[in-house]
Parts: sequence; structure tokens; C-alpha cells
Amino acid sequence: MDAVIQEQPSGCGIAACAALAQIDYAQARQLANSLGIHAEDPQLWSDATYVRRLLSHLGITANAEQTLFSNWQALPNRALLAIKWRLHNGRPFWHWVVFVREAGECYVLDSKKALKHNRRQDFGRMKPKWFIAIGT
Repeated sequence: MDAVIQEQPSGCGIAACAALAQIDYAQARQLANSLGIHAEDPQLWSDATYVRRLLSHLGITANAEQTLFSNWQALPNRALLAIKWRLHNGRPFWHWVVFVREAGECYVLDSKKALKHNRRQDFGRMKPKWFIAIGT
């Protein structure tokens, strides 16, 4: 699975959905916008409902519940992870990434444009708060 680079500063959720669907950012953004989901909307930054709805329209099953992160080994084979979780003026914000376990290895697809490598295995640097299991 390949990372999809976010084309908007706050488009990590759209990019994560695109990576899971194996489509490009423009296609995912077009679908998201048709569903009333816009990366510029601050609600998208702190509400998982929007990515769940986009995933559903892409034919991808997502667990209805968020699960607190305990350790990397406990993650399912596919998951949306909330990293860089923080409170800003009492409101939670995070960055979406995709966890993948396949062919005997684990990695994280991070859509951040500024990264040298968007396929990450520096697990000690990432601090997930919770995850959404993705059906395969």
C-alpha cells in the first residue's frame, strides 16, 4: 500500500482515506466535497465522523468505535491512527495516519507533504492516542 500526500494543510483525513482506497488525493477530495466534507472545515480536524462517512462511500468498512492505543502489536492489520493528539482551546485535534501490517512487516503511511519518507517505521516517535480498525 502506498501513501497519498495531502494536497491541503488539513487534508490528512482525506489522504488517509485515499490511501486505504488506493486512489489519488484528487479523487478522494472530489468525493469528500460532494459529501459536504471539506479539509478547510475545522470540524473535520476533531471529529472522526467525517472520515468514517468518506470511508463508507469508498466501500471501506471502519469500526464504529475508537479504541485506545495500547501498543503496536495490538493493532489490527489496517487502522486509522490518531497521532499528534492535543487540546487547543479545549477542543481535541490530531493528525490521521494509516497503520498497515502485511507481508510480515508493519509500517505507517503518513500523508504529510514535508516528510522525506511517507512510509514510516519510526514507531517510537509516533504517539498514537487511539485508532479505528479498518476491515480488509
